[in-house]
Order: sequence, then structure tokens, then C-alpha cells
Amino acid sequence: MNCVYILRSTKNQKFYIGSTNNLKRRIKEHSKGTGCLYTRLNGPWILICFKKCFSIKEARIEEKKIKSYKGGNAFKNIIFGKVAEWSKAAPC
Repeated sequence: MNCVYILRSTKNQKFYIGSTNNLKRRIKEHSKGTGCLYTRLNGPWILICFKKCFSIKEARIEEKKIKSYKGGNAFKNIIFGKVAEWSKAAPC
């Protein structure tokens, strides 16, 4: 499943935005500390929400767009479940 996703650190409440073609595998990588350096240093992580995409290219474009929202009201609307296209995975 191609998607863009948002994780939250249980250590320091920071967020991580990523995209993948296999969400289950990617979350396992982040959880095991084999993801990117940022997630290794700030984990453990929980999945907050995700959005399915038709292609990995679309997911990467959406990831960049969401990263540009970070800290603003549009980002907050996504993580608090106010955007219909995003599936809520865990409470914030």
C-alpha cells in the first residue's frame, strides 16, 4: 500500500512524516531502530495517521506538502483527525 504517514515519538512528542510502499514494514523498521537517523534518535514511535496514495510518486509529493505544513493549522488538522482523507491510527 502506497501511503504517506505521520508518527509521534513517545519519548519527546516529536513528529515524523514519511512515505512508503509498505507501511507495516516501514513502521517495523522505525520501531527496530533501522529507519532513518532522526527516528533512531527520537524513538520509540507510534503511528498517528496515514493517507493512502495511488503511487509512491504521489505519496512522496504528499509527504513534501505535509512537511511544509508542519507546525501550522493544516498540520494540526491532519493529526487531530479533521481531514477526511487521512485515516486516524492512534489518539494524539
